[in-house]
Amino acid sequence: MSAFDDLEAIEPRRIWEGVTVQVVDGERVTFARVELEANSVVPEHSHANEQVGTLVEGSMAFTIGGERRELAPGATWSIGANVPHSVETGPGGAVVIEVFAPPRYDWRQ
Repeated sequence: MSAFDDLEAIEPRRIWEGVTVQVVDGERVTFARVELEANSVVPEHSHANEQVGTLVEGSMAFTIGGERRELAPGATWSIGANVPHSVETGPGGAVVIEVFAPPRYDWRQ
């Protein structure tokens, strides 16, 4: 098994309506490229994984632990384990890069 791959060769997985993810798993982390369609919503949820990320393209409103921010490319976030969070994208959608620890075992299918 090679340590290398090409992001474009990784099949996107649908995780919510209008939201797909391409995943690279390590032993202790999950790296994800998340693409959100225009005007999509990730409903409030939480998980045991810590989550850090950056907005690469587009715009979105991110609510983390009750704090809401309008984000533009270059914005970053850090979400502790079990902290509720949700996202709403703008009319151009969004692309984000995120890392989760421990890995998102629920995405391994």
